[in-house]
Parts: sequence; C-alpha cells; structure tokens
Amino acid sequence: MRVAVRTLCEFAARRGDLDHRYTPAPTAEDGIAGHAKVQSRRGPQYQPELSLNGECAGLALSGRADGYDPLANRIEEIKTHRGDLSRLSSDQRALHRAQLRAYGALHCRETGKDSVELALVYYDIGRDRETVERESASADTLWDELTVLCDAYRQWAQQEAAHRRQRDDALQTLQFPFSDFRKGQRALAETVFRNSCRQQSLMLQAPTGLGKTLGTLYPALMALPRTGQDRLFYLTTRNPGKQLALDGLRALREHQDESLPLRVLELSAKDHACEHPDKACHGEACPLAAGFFDRLPAARQAAVDHDGPLTREALRQIAVEHTLCPYFLAQEMARWSDVVVADVNRLFDQHALLHGLTRQNDWRVSLLVDEAHNLVDRARGMYSATLNQARLLKAKRQAPAPLRPPLNRVAKQWQALAREAAPDNDHPVFLAAIPKALLPSLNGLVSAITEYLTDNPPDLALQELMFDCLAFTRLAEAFGDHSLCEYRNAGRGKAQLAIQNLIPADFLAPRFEAVDSTLLFSATLSPGVYHRDLLGLPEDTFWQKVESPFRAEQVQVRFADRISTRRPDREASRAPIATLIAGQFREHRGNYLAYFSSFAYLQAVLETLREQAPDIPVWHQHGGMSMDERQAFIDRFAEGGEGVGFAVLGGAFGEGIDLPGRRLIGAFVATLGLPPFDPWHEILRQRLQARFGQGYEYTYLYPGLQKVTQAAGRVIRTPEDRGTIWLIDDRFARPDTRKLLPDWWFPEHDRGLAAM
Repeated sequence: MRVAVRTLCEFAARRGDLDHRYTPAPTAEDGIAGHAKVQSRRGPQYQPELSLNGECAGLALSGRADGYDPLANRIEEIKTHRGDLSRLSSDQRALHRAQLRAYGALHCRETGKDSVELALVYYDIGRDRETVERESASADTLWDELTVLCDAYRQWAQQEAAHRRQRDDALQTLQFPFSDFRKGQRALAETVFRNSCRQQSLMLQAPTGLGKTLGTLYPALMALPRTGQDRLFYLTTRNPGKQLALDGLRALREHQDESLPLRVLELSAKDHACEHPDKACHGEACPLAAGFFDRLPAARQAAVDHDGPLTREALRQIAVEHTLCPYFLAQEMARWSDVVVADVNRLFDQHALLHGLTRQNDWRVSLLVDEAHNLVDRARGMYSATLNQARLLKAKRQAPAPLRPPLNRVAKQWQALAREAAPDNDHPVFLAAIPKALLPSLNGLVSAITEYLTDNPPDLALQELMFDCLAFTRLAEAFGDHSLCEYRNAGRGKAQLAIQNLIPADFLAPRFEAVDSTLLFSATLSPGVYHRDLLGLPEDTFWQKVESPFRAEQVQVRFADRISTRRPDREASRAPIATLIAGQFREHRGNYLAYFSSFAYLQAVLETLREQAPDIPVWHQHGGMSMDERQAFIDRFAEGGEGVGFAVLGGAFGEGIDLPGRRLIGAFVATLGLPPFDPWHEILRQRLQARFGQGYEYTYLYPGLQKVTQAAGRVIRTPEDRGTIWLIDDRFARPDTRKLLPDWWFPEHDRGLAAM
C-alpha cells in the first residue's frame, strides 16, 4: 500500500478549520518558481528535491524533501505564500511541520543518522522574503511520530486497497449496457481500448450520432485494470457534456449483474456548489468552514459508502448531514474517486486541482477530453488576463485609507503607460513587452488588498480587482512569443491592458506529459496537426478517423459558388441569398437554420427575405440572449414545423444543440467562418507562421471551417435523418477548402476531393 508523504499528512495530520482566506494561494507554477529561487540561494553542496522512500507500519512511503544540506545535516521544506505570514493558522503550520518531520524520519532511517536538523522555509513570493523556522529532532522521536500517522492512515489504506481490487475485478468483466454497438461504435471502442493499453496519445475524429460518450468510457474503464491506471478523468468543454458522461456511467452501472464498485465524482464550479457565497472561506466567517477537517473523516467515509455517483446534489446532501462545505468536500473526494467528470479547466488551467493531485500522488491517469475542438480557445482564455482602468478608478474612489497609497502608485504607472502608448481611438496598441514599471505597483496592491480583506468584511469589488492584478502579474512573469500584450483605450477612464494567449501549447504540454494515456475526441478534429501543435500534444500523437454511421444519401450538399460572402460583397449578396433560402424552403418545406458571419449580416439578409417572401416564418438570434430566450429560439424548431431560424456562426446555436428528425431538415451557411483580417489576427498569423509554418491555415482557414462543419452538422443527427446543406460562397468549391469538409457528405466517387 503506497502513499505519498504529503497525502499521508493531509489525511492524518490536518485538523481544525478550513482556511481559504483572501490570501491568494500560489499556483503550481508559482510554487515551482518560488522553490527554485530559494534553492538557488543555497550553497553548492545543497541537494534540491531529495527523493526519500521507506516502509512504515505496513505502508510504502515516498516523497521529495525540497532540499538537503549535507554539511549541516538539514532537511528543508519550502512553502510558498503571499501576504502576512502571521495570518497563517496554527493548524496549517502544524500540517507543514508534520510533513517536514515525516521527511526527517525517512531520511534518518535511510542514512542511519541519529538526528537531523529541520527547517521550515516560508517564502513570500510577492515580497521575495524568506522566514525560516528551525528545530532539531532525534531519529527515534521522528519515527515514532511517523508511525502514529501511518497507523491512522493504514485502515483507510487497507479499505482503499480492497476497493481497488474489487474495482479492477469488476472492470475486467464490464458489460456494454446495450445489446449491440451502433454502427462504427465498436471500432471506436476498440481504438480507445488500444490507445489506453499502449499508453499513447490519440486524437479521434468521431462523428455525431456514433455514441461517443459510451464508446469512449466503456473501453477506457475496461483498460484500467489491464494497464494499472489509477484514475480516469472525463473532461468536457461544455456543461451538457458532463451530464452525458454521468448518464453513460449510470447506464454502465445499472447493466452489470452485480453492483459496480466504481466511485464516480462530478466536480462543479464553486459558483454552483458554494452554500454561502457571501461569506469568506474560513472558520471565522463561514459555519461550514469551522471545524471542517475535524468533521471531514466521517463525511469522507459517508461519501465512499454512498451508493451511486457523487453528483453535485449527492455531495450537497452528505455535506449538509456533516455540516461541511460541499465544494471543498468534492475537492477532497477527487483524491479517492476512480472516475472524475469535470470541466477541462480542472486539469489545464493555472490552478488545476487534478493536475496538482496527479503530480503529488504519481497517479497513472487515463484522460478523455470530449468536444476537444473547443480546447484551443478555452485554453487561450485560461492563460489570458485583462486589467480594466474603470475597475481601478472605481476602487480608488471608494478605497479605505490603507489602500489609497498602493492604488495611487498603480494609477500613476497607468498614466505613464497611457502617455507612452498614446492611442487616439479605440484601435489597440500592441506592445513589444509587458510594461515592467507597472508590475511592482500591481504586486504591492495585491499584498495590500490581501492584508486589508483578511481583517475586514468581504468586499467583492476589491477581491475582483485583486485577482485581476494577480492573474496579470502571474502571466507577465511567463510572457513570451506565445502571448501578446495589448493596450486599448475605449474612452476616458475606460482603457484596458491585456495579456492575450496566442499559443496555449507552451502551458498545456506539461499537463499532457503528466498523464498516462490521452484521448481527445470530437466530430471536428481535422486536420490533426493543427490541434497537436496548438495544444502542445506529444509529437508522436496519433490522429484517427472513425467511420461515420451516416451515409451520403442522407444529405444533399449544395454549393452556391456564384455568391461571395466577403465583406466588400455582402451588400450585393443579400438578394441572391434571400432568393436561395426562399427557393429551398418552397421546394421542401420544413425547419431550416441559416448561419451568417455577424449580426449585421444576419439582419441584412433577414430584412431582404422578409421583403421577398413575407409568407415564410422567420425568427432570429440577437446579442445577449438570456437562457429562456435561447430555449425559446430552439423550441421554434418543432417536429413538423416550418420556418427559418437565423443565427451567427460560432455562437450559441452553432454547436451543442440537437434537432433530430423533422425538427431540422436543412441549413444554409453563408460564410467560411474566417476570423476578421484585423491587426490582432495578423499578429497571430505571423506568430503561428514563425512557429509552425502554417500561419494562414492555423489562424483563419482551419478554425473557420471547423465552425462551418459544426454548424452544418446540426442537420443529420441520427441514421434516419434526411436534409440539405447549402454552402454559400465561391470559396467552398475550391479543392483545398472542400477537402476539409466531412467525406461522408459526398458519394464515394467524389470523395477524392472531400478526403482528409
């Protein structure tokens, strides 16, 4: 029964309150950088990252002490933090000390030394300041303490080992929950199984209607015992995907002859799981944080004994019974669950819980990412940050006295930046580097707000400003050719300074390296090299396409190659497009979707169609639609209904909506979906050209046609569907464009043009 020292201590030595005060915790990257800075200051004899192993009370322990000085016989444990160290609770300090003393015990047992000096180093990454707490301890005392911790953990470890055996035995004979696979689903499952067993990285293009959720979960679960993998992470880029995964896992569980001992956890966003969003996350403010770790063992046992998946609602019920915070109970259960269903940010963003746990415990993880074509844009957002002058000025006007000096220093640097950048309108200015003079003032403001909020009632505006500044400074430290610094002035007091990520590969590559096998799947993942390069997947990542369950005779793809939808030609295209829509509708009456590149273009063609054919029912998307308005738009596509819905390509109705049967019989796509040819995208094109040699394709062509394929894919959702797709633009007929469209759209004799 193996366990990481840190995991052992977090299980057996944590006591007291949950304490996530306003002090912003360093990210994993912050921690690595902070450790490296402290380690670099030690002498040449210093040994960083000292690997330690040993057996105690039936447990195989492993870990890495942050450093060892052989001349002083001193073990160091480095903890990075921000803000006043005196605010660190005694319970947190006790946990840190327990971890350090566990390393000391293993070191003495491994080297035969009678004693060791122990140093707990607290490093303030905001102030570049070390605070060191030293003590000496005998080998016997340290080993006795370690034995107590191991005794406390051993019963749980035995329970976990028994669960693992039962889980693996059950997965060896896991049954598919239906009598047969859908067409193409068996090939999908076999491919996923081989990829997991070979511990490889694979991008899989599998069309809609194939049953991708079960077709990936089932073989990935079967592979767990065969590969010795510890966990399965099923990640989604859209919320509906989580529910599909949970439904699939429930179907697998219910179909087995005996109960399936598989712990399934749903991780939800804090906004959805927090019971007291108006309270700070510490025992003095929130009743669910007070005594959290004292009541956690009983709640944790209740959670592992729960019959069924640990969904958000199930966790909430357990948390209520034990007076605990459900959000942080879910975080705890991520340590003890076999399958975690979550958003992609839980593995890929700067604070990713699952990445941290994987590294800490040396887990072997099977990773499945659904709707992976969205990951490029999602990841760019994770590693971008914006400072808003309006938020700064508002805080400055309302600031309490202690915060006025640091706010004034930031405002002064902002004014200097505005004079230097000198934008005269809303057009952005792209800076060659981060304004270095601004960063110290931002760090000072973060520290000042942190200390103020610790002693004062919650202030959401100040908290948001603090995290904006913190996100910006963190990304500024890692700034490179993968990102762009942009200054934009939208009017007096409305300027913005942003770090915008262009190439997420640099940040994501370590996340992919940490997992055992990777599967990214979607209906639109071609060309594979584009996603491999932009996401930082390993060079040996495979790309494979699964045969579609749909047939060319189900869809009629028609090209309006005499119409141009380029910006200069849009006015002239209004009447021809309206005529085409009206003609198709009268030829075959039913429900249609028409996609355009912008709301302005949509509105122009809509008005023309109303003039030409006032008898055709129409409805349209508009900016800022509420959830109810979106649902009303979708509800208009009733079975047996007639009319044309107008939408923007790449918007809320471009993917993720299901309108099978007669609810939708056709689509018009009046755009290639190309991003605007503006200065920002031109810089992106140049960076991608320099890095990968395919600037135009990676910036414009591939992302645009991916949106087209997603939108047109709304038409055929089941093997029984029939429909028509109109591709409106002369460029669709070009061989280099047409070859990027799904090949099953075309009869076999035409697939030479439509192949990958």
